[in-house]
Amino acid sequence: MGLKKLTSAALLATLAAPVIAQQSIYGQCGGIGWTGPTSCVSGTTCQYGNDYYSQCLPGGAATTTTKTTTKATTTSTKTTTTSSKTTTTSTKTTTAAAGGTTCTASNISQVSSVVASCTNIVLSNIAVPGGQQLNLNSLKASTTVTFSGTTTFGYYSWTSPLILIGGTDFHITAASGAIIDGNGPAWWDGQGDGGQPKPGHFIQVTSAGTKSLIEKLTIKNYPNHCFTLGGTGLTLQNLNIDNSAGNAANSLSGGKAAAHNSDGFNCKAKNVLFQDITVNNQDDCIAVSSGAGNVTAQRMTCIGSHGLSIGSVGSSTTIDNVKFLDSTVKGGENGCRIKTVSGATGSTVSNVLFQNIALSGITDDGIIIDQAYDGTEGQPTNGVKITNVQFVNVTGTVASGAKDYYISCGSGSCSGITFSGVKVTGGKGDSCNYGSLC
Repeated sequence: MGLKKLTSAALLATLAAPVIAQQSIYGQCGGIGWTGPTSCVSGTTCQYGNDYYSQCLPGGAATTTTKTTTKATTTSTKTTTTSSKTTTTSTKTTTAAAGGTTCTASNISQVSSVVASCTNIVLSNIAVPGGQQLNLNSLKASTTVTFSGTTTFGYYSWTSPLILIGGTDFHITAASGAIIDGNGPAWWDGQGDGGQPKPGHFIQVTSAGTKSLIEKLTIKNYPNHCFTLGGTGLTLQNLNIDNSAGNAANSLSGGKAAAHNSDGFNCKAKNVLFQDITVNNQDDCIAVSSGAGNVTAQRMTCIGSHGLSIGSVGSSTTIDNVKFLDSTVKGGENGCRIKTVSGATGSTVSNVLFQNIALSGITDDGIIIDQAYDGTEGQPTNGVKITNVQFVNVTGTVASGAKDYYISCGSGSCSGITFSGVKVTGGKGDSCNYGSLC
């Protein structure tokens, strides 16, 4: 009887044991702040991308990755001193609960000193005059910068970036309710890169190390392209990029949208993760371009954009290992897009995955591979090789005047492009010279 009771108890314990969920292929399996499955299905392994992201990729037996992290929270205050003649704003340094001291700057003139001396920085209601930049380009290693209040920019006729960010393992974040307003209407003329001079990119980022993080920013009304990203080891998450005010025409745009060439992100970096980001703009939601590698964009919401893009790809460059996952493209010109410049040579695009992408209201092309970009439509060139590209579960609708699919590959320059579970409807006039979509 004793043995029988022991066996029954053991059986009940076994039945009550929790079932460990396994992540599917290409799903996230680890990283700082990750609370989901850390075990991968058979045939895949959990492979490190950066400190914020590991992913189940084909190869090997099932494996488990875990990571424990501790996050410090800091608080800050600022003071203002006023005299009968002038008003001066002082840099306030306070002792933080963790992570050393917090330096608060509330005037552009104070920024260089806090960048040089502090690793916990608060930028409070900074007004950047025309012709100046918010220069965070030499941050100390592991510095945290918090935007607070409203950051604004004065007009100046030039093409330089307005915010510079650079350093090793930095953390750029924002206090609740903070807004970075680029004053786009002062530059918008409907011509983007052309027309009157305007900042080519609003924010220029160069990251080093393995765990730089940009998160929780709300950015509005940027003049032209928003982010340009270089370096390595960068995560961008929980961002709201809102250039929707540029959809309306103004006195300079000739009836067209005033904002133009307003890409959300131009990524030339390696080991980059984008996640949980909304972009409302008039050009590419994300453009992964020259030299980029090991880039994952997941849970993106793209509104009014030119889609999730590779390129444009010019000469003598490589783009490798790019994944667009679990994302939505609404009301833009394109859904999933690869564009290589007409006549470009010596370049490769390889190992690209578009998976679980939902399209709606697309006005031009649901899925497009165009090797005649900036050239003559229908006359693709073959100097850029495109290999091993997968479209998996890309579904949705396009407008009645749009194409569901447009595949225009150069002679012999496309290989290993596959389509699984793809169904885009509503359009007409599809054109494909590769594959069996059309």
